[in-house]
This record gives sequence, C-alpha cells and structure tokens, in this order.
Amino acid sequence: MGYGEVITRSYDRQIDRARVEDLERRCEVGPAERVFLFTDTLGDPICRIRNSPMYKMLVAELDRELVGVIQGSIKQVTVQKPHEDLAKVGYVLGLRVAPLHRRKGIGSSLVCKLEEWFTANDVDYAYMATEKDNEASVKLFVNKLGYVNFRTPAILVHPVNNRMFHTPSNVQIRKLKIEEAENLYYKFMASTEFFPYDIGNILRNKLSLGTWVAYPRGEIVGEFGSNGQIFPKSWAMVSVWNSGELFKLREGPLSGKMVRTLCQFVHNMAGTKSKDCKVIVTEVGGSDALRLHIPHWKLLSCPEDLWCMKALKNEKKKTLRELTKIPPTIALFVDPREV
Repeated sequence: MGYGEVITRSYDRQIDRARVEDLERRCEVGPAERVFLFTDTLGDPICRIRNSPMYKMLVAELDRELVGVIQGSIKQVTVQKPHEDLAKVGYVLGLRVAPLHRRKGIGSSLVCKLEEWFTANDVDYAYMATEKDNEASVKLFVNKLGYVNFRTPAILVHPVNNRMFHTPSNVQIRKLKIEEAENLYYKFMASTEFFPYDIGNILRNKLSLGTWVAYPRGEIVGEFGSNGQIFPKSWAMVSVWNSGELFKLREGPLSGKMVRTLCQFVHNMAGTKSKDCKVIVTEVGGSDALRLHIPHWKLLSCPEDLWCMKALKNEKKKTLRELTKIPPTIALFVDPREV
C-alpha cells in the first residue's frame, strides 16, 4: 500500500490540539525498564515553550492523519567560546512520531523544518536534550543530522510527601525581591553556560514562585547582596518555578548544607502551598559537586542526560568542535521554560 506526501505546517490549536494530545499518549517516552515521569500538558500542548521569547510548534500530516510533532524556542544565552560570550540558540524539543509511521523520515523532516525557522531568525546554534540511552534519538540527531555531544547534566527527582523537614536553627533563609535576585544572577551567573540574558523575564513570570537564599544566621544585616555588602563565606540561592524546578544553585565552603536546607525548604513549601505538586525536579551540571547534596530518588532520576549542539551558520561550524572540547563550567543553567 502506498502513502501520500507528508505535509509539514505550523500547529493550529483549533484543529490540532486533540490530535496532538492523542499522539502524545500513543508515543512511548522514556525507557521501559524503570519508572519514568510523563508530562501532562493539561489541554495546552505548547505549554512547555509558551513562556519563551520566541517559539514555534510544527505538525506533520500524512493522508490527513497527524503523524508527528516538534517544538522549538529561541533565546540569547552565554556560550563559553573564545572571543564570544553571547549566542542566539534554538532549542529543539517535543519530537514525536506516531509508532506506526516511524523510520519513514518524518522525524528528520520535522527537525530540518524547525532548523529552517531557526536559520530564518539568525540562530547561531541549535541544541537538544535527550536521555543518554535513547538510541533512536541519538542516532537521529548525532549520526544523521550532525549534532555533536555537548554536556551531560543530571536530572534529580524527589517525591513530595507529608513529612516536613526541620530548618537548622543556625541557618537563615530569606526570600529575595525580584530586583535583588536579578542582580545576583547577573553578578555571579552571567558567565555560566546557557545563562539566558532575559533572566528578568523568567523571574517576573507568573509561573515563578520566587528566589530564596540560605546563609549562616547572623552573618548578614540588612538586605542580602546590597551595594558594598560582603557576602558570607557560605551561601546558596535557589529559584523555584511552578513545576517545582530548582534551576540554579550557588557554592561556598558549607554550600552542601545550604543547598540541602534550601531543597528541604522547597519540599515543605510544595507540600503546604500546592496540593497538586507530587515531585521536585532539579537539573544540574553533571560535574556539579552540589548534586551530591540534593535530595533525590535514584529510581526516578536520570544521572546522565545528554545535550547535543549543531552550528547553523557556516562560520560557526568550524568552531563547534572546539566549543564542545572546552571543559564545562561547574554550573549549567537549565531554563525552566523548557523543562
């Protein structure tokens, strides 16, 4: 039996929403040999990228059947490369192809169409994230489409339960004003890989629950990080997205204790302020020593996620290999808008 031509077009909520949700349910996501967390879009298939500066969703149709989807977003971030700090990057996510229509080139066609949109918007690099053991995804992006392995962050998941953690009496936790948090991010994190230069939009987004700092009690008088103020030797900072994503941490001689305390604080907050919150998800750089202090269940977590990159401009391609060889910064910024 022959097949018609695959048609790729932009997502139309009115005619595609229910079909995309059905496709998501039919597609296998994650390895079958262990517990995996599924994303319920709650009637909004585009919710994972809706808060990004620029975004697009494409669908593929074959004989009037929706057989594939893909999403992408564009932003400006820090990229550690000689003589260049900022780059415009496009993020590829949510690639799904109906099980009965795989190995027909639909996935690669969707990626290429999304890359065309990236190129039209002057994107320097495209990047994507997948599980290290996802052979089909690795073969498609690395072996066929020319993406290069870039980083291996860790995804740590901890369930929320009725147990309340006690905050040590010698640790002070304080919620920061948005302006204070923004200043601290630019001061300490601006050189972190994939740091988004619209961090203010993230912190001011309605889905952001706030930013907190932890430090030894009594070491700070007045506002934390105010002009001319000396920072404590040990402190940690965490921002919380409404999905429970902890997306940035700070260091210090006693940083492990501060990070662990902040994670316990967020657990308590999730249990008392959000009835629907079931897990706390933290994604950190694979070489970040602070990951050892973040509470998580190994059964739910992914110790080695995989980020891959591809240069979309000719002048960038010759330097991409050099970029991937640069040792990773200790921290890796994971944008909560793309989790």
